[in-house]
Amino acid sequence: MTRPVFDPFDPRFRADPYPFYDALREHDPVHRTALDTIVLTRYEDVATTLRSNDFSRDVEANGREPIDELSKAKRNRRRSRQGAKSILNLDPPDHTRLRRLVSKAFTPTAIERLRPRIQSLVDDVANRAASAGGMELIDELAFPIPFQVISDLLDMPVDRADELREWSQIITLVLEPTSTLDDLAAADRAFAGLIPYLIGVIDHRRRHPGDDLLSALLAVEDEGDTLTMEELISFVVLLYIAGHETTVNLIGNSVNAMLKHPDQLALWHAEPSIGPRAVDECLRYDGPVQQTVRVPMTPVTYAGPDGPVVVEPGAIVTTVLGAANHDPAMFPDPHRLDLRRENANRHLAFAGGIHYCLGASLARLEAEIAVGTLVGRFPAMRSVGSITWRDRLTIRGVDRLALEF
Repeated sequence: MTRPVFDPFDPRFRADPYPFYDALREHDPVHRTALDTIVLTRYEDVATTLRSNDFSRDVEANGREPIDELSKAKRNRRRSRQGAKSILNLDPPDHTRLRRLVSKAFTPTAIERLRPRIQSLVDDVANRAASAGGMELIDELAFPIPFQVISDLLDMPVDRADELREWSQIITLVLEPTSTLDDLAAADRAFAGLIPYLIGVIDHRRRHPGDDLLSALLAVEDEGDTLTMEELISFVVLLYIAGHETTVNLIGNSVNAMLKHPDQLALWHAEPSIGPRAVDECLRYDGPVQQTVRVPMTPVTYAGPDGPVVVEPGAIVTTVLGAANHDPAMFPDPHRLDLRRENANRHLAFAGGIHYCLGASLARLEAEIAVGTLVGRFPAMRSVGSITWRDRLTIRGVDRLALEF
């Protein structure tokens, strides 16, 4: 038989990748693409790779040169950018140092203190929606709540929310394997607007510190070590974008999953305490981040369908989180949403290892409150009109979902 192909340029693949993941996992779980990258779709392979110290996250420094001209041009353009690399793309010891510094200002205890504020914001939206008889989920709740929360955390102004949302969507587009040089140029323009704005806010906060995460990042110190201005800007950009962009999609995808499984919606409504496990199951079922890449620093061997597959140092290895989360070897009946699933918390939606998502606790809390409140107050909610999705694969999310109560 003809083996399946990992083809993000296929619009059917982007629209619903899970059947393609299944085919790859069954017939070619260590898939080599036409561009000579490796795609992993089994849970065990993905989890082991993410947790292994034999892999690098710094693709630009350690990945071999791509073979196609577009990828070469895109890499050269990224390399030409000024400023510090994001903590997402660093290896130890640089990653260890930055994570240690910023973790002091981003603890689970600090996040839990946000619960009353998040609940108040969600209740305000739900009250307005109840009066109106419905809402458009993304524009009225899924975007404004996480954006307000991360703005609160950093004590950032919210008067330019629309502009910041546009910058964020442009910047995250370059994470897609289908991005073009035009997309990178647009991202450069977005950074050109975002960075001066953030520098202005940081400079003002340096002169007028407060009780907020940005002030804490400015003050954080460990054995004489501090964040440079470039590192601080890089981390604030990450917080601002990742701090709301993926949570927008988590909320949207979770509500969509509830609508597709009314029995599970009814279960969450009847048992509100199931919220934390329900969020983990939603993350497993249709997570907002579908894939991430690693680079082996030594030869690595995987079990292929025709025998061992040796992946050489410098190869680009794509770990498909969405495929791993639907591997029946780990999650029986994986395409069924089951809010009582015992091992739902073993999902890889937040990746794993040293790069496990720093904001996981915040994303979980926001989704638990936002989706749980809707399910609790509007158990008969239903979608109105067509549900549209953003035409992306790496960052997967509902673009529009109108609800009627």
